[in-house]
Amino acid sequence: MKLAILSRNSSLYSTRRLIEAAREQRHTVRVLDPLRCYMRIAAGDFAMHYKGKPLTGYDAVIPRIGASVTRYGSAVLRQFELMGTCTPNPSDAILKARDKLRAHQLLAAQGIHMPVTVFGDNPDDTGDLLNLLGPPPHVIKLTESSQGAGVILAEKLSASRGITEALRGLYANFLVQEFVAEAKGADLRCFVVGDRVVAAMRRQAPSGEFRSNLHRGGTAVGVSPSEAECEVAVRATKVLGLGIAGVDLIRSDRGPLVLEVNASPGLEGIESASGKDIAGEIVAFVAQGCPPRKPSAGRRRK
Repeated sequence: MKLAILSRNSSLYSTRRLIEAAREQRHTVRVLDPLRCYMRIAAGDFAMHYKGKPLTGYDAVIPRIGASVTRYGSAVLRQFELMGTCTPNPSDAILKARDKLRAHQLLAAQGIHMPVTVFGDNPDDTGDLLNLLGPPPHVIKLTESSQGAGVILAEKLSASRGITEALRGLYANFLVQEFVAEAKGADLRCFVVGDRVVAAMRRQAPSGEFRSNLHRGGTAVGVSPSEAECEVAVRATKVLGLGIAGVDLIRSDRGPLVLEVNASPGLEGIESASGKDIAGEIVAFVAQGCPPRKPSAGRRRK
């Protein structure tokens, strides 16, 4: 298989591990910076170049598109798809997952439980909006945040009002959620590949912090998720159209609640915590699921 990895930096842990796994499984692999890919778009004629040379003949592409380049990176991935290249995470699925509000709406529509969430636009509605949610504490999240950035805990109603008004003044897109106290600052990252959870870790926030992200000083240990947790993680991944995802859950009194579905989950923390070769699982899944490359729609440009 001729495999491309879309990544801004080939030295990042996740990218390096995918390269190693691809080579161990005897695939040809190349890392492509999505910002150096450029496209020709015409009716029935799609072409892409990279640093002055055409990109052709790739059987599959694994996207590792960071949040800061979502728009352009997803356009590059879409161009690969239109040229007949297979991907486990299609461009539209990545866009769904990156927009927290959209993802929450789609998941809730399929009966997947999450912390109660509210969203509004007009400042005149702030009081009633917060009443819909219930008493504080409240968790306020930017809709395109990552790694815990842009996530704020408001412990009083006055704080929720003030933060909401400030974010609206900055024209930021955000949502407000209930705070699930019984989770005690911990969450569960389930790594989904295809139809199963291949690894999971429990992340614990440090003292004085409610965000359990490893980038925020959280600690992680490998765990065996329950059947219900595995089921909801796989379902959430499929609802958004992803083949590979990191699904963040919290354990609540009413069962597992989905916090987020990450379309480009990091490998370092969970491989270290679980001791599992997740990169190898990903490459094997891609190789098994991607058929021989289809011809490009239209004539092929040299």
